[in-house]
Amino acid sequence: MDINMQKRNEVLAQNVIKGLESRNMSGYYAADREAAVKQALELIPEGSSIAMGGCTSAHEIGLIKALVDGNYNYINRAKLAPRESLMAAYDADVFLSSANAITSDGVMVNIDGNSNRVSCIAQGPKKVVFIVGINKVCSDLDAAMKRARNVAAPANAQRFEVKTPCKTAGKCFDCKSPDTICCQFLITRYSRHKDRIHVILVNDILGL
Repeated sequence: MDINMQKRNEVLAQNVIKGLESRNMSGYYAADREAAVKQALELIPEGSSIAMGGCTSAHEIGLIKALVDGNYNYINRAKLAPRESLMAAYDADVFLSSANAITSDGVMVNIDGNSNRVSCIAQGPKKVVFIVGINKVCSDLDAAMKRARNVAAPANAQRFEVKTPCKTAGKCFDCKSPDTICCQFLITRYSRHKDRIHVILVNDILGL
């Protein structure tokens, strides 16, 4: 990465971190994927139960492998029935997620179909750790909503066997398709519970 882009990303991340702190959330800057894994493991005590809601960013940086290989109780939702997986996630020590978008002043936007991910972000697990690529930082809430709806959602639709207009056209149609993956929108603008929400901003292009 160009050195000037690295500098830009770092100062941008520090601005986002200030915004998060003003909202009773914690923010961290990771210069690369390795640093992001190191920071995440510092936030997750050994022996913790850990759940996740489809966070490709956590896979991309190597965090899931580190948890599976380490002394942690990683809850693999693929091996559980949907209801069992959801209840286990609510009771987990740590929930891993990313954000579909985050504003430069620390507001996060997430869209969900089954709503397991957004419900666990809002309530349940004792701690939520976000892995967020610098590519997801947007200027304001309007831009963040547009990114979530027109970039993240159409890209996520490609992962599933769904019939939605965004899957074939690559942009949001505000559809009411029975297959829509945009059932719930969660805007996280403040955390009432200090030390519950932790956001690691990674100097890399991650996720969708």
